[in-house]
Amino acid sequence: MQPSEIVQHMEVVGSDGGHVGRVDHLVGDEIELTKLDIASGLRHHMIPRTWVDRVEEDTVFLNITKAAAKAAWRTKM
Repeated sequence: MQPSEIVQHMEVVGSDGGHVGRVDHLVGDEIELTKLDIASGLRHHMIPRTWVDRVEEDTVFLNITKAAAKAAWRTKM
């Protein structure tokens, strides 16, 4: 996976197909999720790119479930 494959507004889904959020932009080795998404609780969250399993069309698929991602994501202050 190349960083250029992940672009703004892509949907991010867990390995279980659950909606995790939408990409705002990349920050180093992390993906910042947009805060304007109900799933994010209207806050920015950061997830590591190591969680990415694959990118297809306009979707980023994670190698962990939605619940695991939400339990471990980092909230941006």
